[in-house]
Amino acid sequence: MIEAVDQYLKANSAELLAALGQHVLLSLIAAVITILIALPLAVALLDHPKLGEAVLQVASVIQTIPSLAILGLLIPLVGIGTVPAVIALVLYALMPIFANAYAGLRNIDPLLLEAADAMGVSRRYKLFRIQFPLAMPLILSGIRTGVVMIIGTATLAALIGGGGLGTYILLGIQSNNNAALLIGAVLAAALALVASAAIRLLSRLSGRTLLIGLAVLVIGGGGAYGARALSRPQVETITIAGKMGGEPELLINMYKRLIERDQPNVHVVIRRNFGGTSFLFKALRSKQIDLYPEFTGTVLQALVPQKTGVPKDPTQAYQTARQAIAARYQLTYLKPMAYQNGYGMAVRRETATRYHLRTVSDLAAHPDLIAGFDPDFYQQPDGYPGLRQAYGLAFTTVRTMEPSLRYEALADGDLGVTDAYTTDPQIRKYDLVLLTDDRHFFPPYQGAPLMRTDWAKAHPQVVASLNRLAGKITTAQMQQLNYRVTVKHEKAAVVAREFLVAQGLLTKE
Repeated sequence: MIEAVDQYLKANSAELLAALGQHVLLSLIAAVITILIALPLAVALLDHPKLGEAVLQVASVIQTIPSLAILGLLIPLVGIGTVPAVIALVLYALMPIFANAYAGLRNIDPLLLEAADAMGVSRRYKLFRIQFPLAMPLILSGIRTGVVMIIGTATLAALIGGGGLGTYILLGIQSNNNAALLIGAVLAAALALVASAAIRLLSRLSGRTLLIGLAVLVIGGGGAYGARALSRPQVETITIAGKMGGEPELLINMYKRLIERDQPNVHVVIRRNFGGTSFLFKALRSKQIDLYPEFTGTVLQALVPQKTGVPKDPTQAYQTARQAIAARYQLTYLKPMAYQNGYGMAVRRETATRYHLRTVSDLAAHPDLIAGFDPDFYQQPDGYPGLRQAYGLAFTTVRTMEPSLRYEALADGDLGVTDAYTTDPQIRKYDLVLLTDDRHFFPPYQGAPLMRTDWAKAHPQVVASLNRLAGKITTAQMQQLNYRVTVKHEKAAVVAREFLVAQGLLTKE
């Protein structure tokens, strides 16, 4: 493991430093905003205890809301990236900082305050020279707790294109790369410890020194950002996002290479491990991303459900999906690739032998098997809900977990059955058995770029570049590419480029 971590650090040092910088910046912005909200709010509510308690209750309730739910609600309102991440972090950190500041200011000995009033000092003098100094230990404790919470929760920003160290944690989980997972987690933990120690050090400085330092930081940082923005060349930016996993990352890197090959002056930004279908679809419609790879089966089952069902013929399924999503959402669905990445049900070879499992229908007689599904599969009509109705499945225990984890759990015997994709390399890695879909429930799944129609019309060259992948990449080729990224832990960008070069779609650099 130590050797693997060392190799990963050497190969990805520049990217890791950039991710660390993003994490620091995101956490710093969220912490400053939270403090600027919490401290004045605590002061304003000092003489209104009932309202202060109500605010405390609201802040406590916000902390009970799952962070992914908050991010999902924010995407249609403020888009993706840094803004929704900062808002979510501020909401989570508000409670400890406000609670400690409010408690510290409220619990000062009344005799001291009465003495100050008797001496005729101003309200401002009393607040900054008496109340804040006395409450400062408790205030700093709340800030320390809030900042550590922000740094830890900021790892989720990677799910919505916010960057940071969470990118490597997600990458490690999705591709079973323990080196990436360990590095991301350790750096986040170390950053939290450094921040906690820095706050403790700052507590020894005077208020005036802190204000001067903050002013220098704001002016210097703003000046540096402005100079960088002015010196940056003005080029168009195209944002491409992908779902979680190695295969979506391969596809978006192929898109990036093909677009930049034909348009050198265009800057393509890719958002890997962005999240599930709903996150991406909302981001696309709200113009926060420009395109992402989607599958015909998902379009017809989750985005524009068809009353007549999904055609079994791949060509007919694509044409139906293309027409339906254009009519309903004004989206353009480009020509698909050749391979099928359909759903399937997988079991261990030992389980298949013991219970004589060959088809999905055979599972109906074994509801005692523990099932573990990807969150998308568990809730989408083309997943477990539809499968249960079509085959009469009724597993006693069903768990949801991240895609890569469910394969490990199945291989270790913690699960009895799981969903799988036909191009997943783990089927070969763990010697799993893919059960035959004997009732032909699963629809065709061919991947193709999905984008807004107005954007596609404004970017005909991008459409032409991406259409070069139409009809390309066989199922066997995608299995091999996935194996290199997920099992051998090769970089998706490198694997994608080498494939395009081998297929004559890209010139060798």
